[in-house]
Amino acid sequence: MNNPYYSISEYYKDTYGEKVYKLPIKLSLTCPNRDGAACYGGCIFCGESGGSFENLPSYMTVDEQLEENKEYIGNRYKANKFIAYFQNFTNTYMSLEEFKQVIKACDKDYIVAVSISTRSDSVTEDKLIFLDKWSKETGKDIIFELGLQTANYKTLEILNRGEDLADFIFACNLLNKYNFRICTHVILSLPWDDSKDVRQTARILNALNISEVKIHSLFVTKNTKLYNMFINNEFEMPSKDQYEENVIDFLRLLKPNIAIQRLVGRAPEEDTAFCNWDTSWWLIRDEIIEKMNNKGYIQGDKSERIIFDKIKGDKS
Repeated sequence: MNNPYYSISEYYKDTYGEKVYKLPIKLSLTCPNRDGAACYGGCIFCGESGGSFENLPSYMTVDEQLEENKEYIGNRYKANKFIAYFQNFTNTYMSLEEFKQVIKACDKDYIVAVSISTRSDSVTEDKLIFLDKWSKETGKDIIFELGLQTANYKTLEILNRGEDLADFIFACNLLNKYNFRICTHVILSLPWDDSKDVRQTARILNALNISEVKIHSLFVTKNTKLYNMFINNEFEMPSKDQYEENVIDFLRLLKPNIAIQRLVGRAPEEDTAFCNWDTSWWLIRDEIIEKMNNKGYIQGDKSERIIFDKIKGDKS
């Protein structure tokens, strides 16, 4: 099956010469969207794990988590190079000195990059100055994972994000100043978005020099506000076919050099009331690929850059 998009595994091989895997790290921290600094209660879809259900316990040190995960993942996938992945909640939401210590623990021969999940409103220049210096000293790449989810400000308000598109743009401009890679999370089955919102989100990512994208469907995690809304029939979830069409439209508009981390996510069945239309994530992924291959679609075949180049070529 031909891959009609630029996968993250291709990017890793292009950049590091071999397969690379993430080593997840869980810290004991929270989020400014939970403690009142931005909002209370967190995003309506976010559970108590903060997106880290497969992680080791946070009482383990960064060094211990890296070593244990390296042994397990390295043996399982025959991998030698890894990315230290600070995954749960907001991983810049701490003092500068604390931040320096957790990052310095990643200075290991087998670590090629550090990936930091955080919020746009928690990207501060003091930490970026430190990371820039540390990256140049150690040779480790720096990746920031930011959750935009959608460009639709009305939907962002419903999701109780506590930040908006302007915050995201500001953070991206700041990160681009230091040439750090940016991975953006998007949810392409939001009930309050339409196909125009999906296309607009892709175009905005193109304009902001985004390096990677992680695509999700909307999960309904138990014990969340979204769960209460779901069982009370306050919204209608888009169909699996609509999600797949949204992903295809999104990819076709996205620049072809943006690496795709995933086409659909997953979550523990016991923790969710709705997840991927009771379909395996890999089946949805394969259906998207098959649909694109059958129609001859590839990532970026509708992006403004390619259209501009074609027009310029026709005139020359």
